[in-house]
Amino acid sequence: MADIHDFPDLKNDLIIRAAWGQPTEKVPVWIMRQAGRYLPEFQEFRKKHSFFEICRTPSFACEVTLQPLRRFDLDAAIIFSDILVIPQALGMEVEMRPGVGPVLPEPLKEPHDLAKLAYPCDVQQQLGYVFEAITLTRRTLDGKVPLIGFAGAPWTLMGYMVDGGGSKTMSLSKGWIYKWPEESHKLLKILTDVIVEYLVGQIRAGAQLLQVFESNAEYLGPKQFSTFALPYLKEIKFRVNQKAQEQNLPKVPMILFAKGSCSVLGAIASAGYEVISVDWTIAPKTARESVSSNTSLQGNLDPCALKANPAEIRNMVLEMVQNFGTQKYVANLGHGIYPDINPDNVAVFVNSVHEVSEKLNQNSRISA
Repeated sequence: MADIHDFPDLKNDLIIRAAWGQPTEKVPVWIMRQAGRYLPEFQEFRKKHSFFEICRTPSFACEVTLQPLRRFDLDAAIIFSDILVIPQALGMEVEMRPGVGPVLPEPLKEPHDLAKLAYPCDVQQQLGYVFEAITLTRRTLDGKVPLIGFAGAPWTLMGYMVDGGGSKTMSLSKGWIYKWPEESHKLLKILTDVIVEYLVGQIRAGAQLLQVFESNAEYLGPKQFSTFALPYLKEIKFRVNQKAQEQNLPKVPMILFAKGSCSVLGAIASAGYEVISVDWTIAPKTARESVSSNTSLQGNLDPCALKANPAEIRNMVLEMVQNFGTQKYVANLGHGIYPDINPDNVAVFVNSVHEVSEKLNQNSRISA
């Protein structure tokens, strides 16, 4: 495991300052799924290596993580991995099928299937390859930008583990919480324990920010979200902070992204994360009013907006930054970037965020 004091000095701390709510001269920007499928160089790399081979080989994961940094003026790198490495660590098979996405061939069908999970789980042994990739990437970045680590949230992982992959309804996993609420909580608790150890291990390995993906939040109503998602999100935040402090690790800002969470945004803000990431269905003004003044926001351009012409992308960026404000804000998309996006338009988006926000800050100082 890395010595956390033995990393190159950070040259661009823009996103770290924004996450902690400190002043920034311009808005930092990165893109969910920025390392991956829309890049020609990644597509070439994938011709030689399978998806999970890249995830499990630290040098490959490092290379793919760095690819977008060579093209774009991004303010953060995010380690190339997948939220489903946790079900794998618990003994479940996960396949990445072309044109389909992730598939778990033997999902959890009934509560007695919980006995099949390899729990307790030795996170260091099962997911050490991710930690190695983080350490290698942190050193290879040489302080250019911070490195983000991440994990899927318990409810989101449960959805994949029960439904056997992505779903338009998550009806099987939702069926669990209605038919077998006690066993559902048991599964969610197992996942929470593993996620906490996994995120703390990422800090120890060198991650400078952490993001928790509650990508399936939109499938739960407010009551179900407050029962089967929110308590575990709060627990993750509290326990990661607590364990990091006990182990004398750096305190890193944490980002929570709960897709489709308009109706529960105020509740999400109560979970204690430094940054709340919002999708494109939430107006910036609504988001600001729903979180405390100490909370930073991230988001929220519609990924499809990157299909517009460059001038329109610039206009949308200007409107977005004006509405969120240039402080306590990290620009991003409202979800992961789509595979058919032109990388040239990504450059327009990234550069426009910097140019627009820097100009707005300058104008603000002049008028003051």
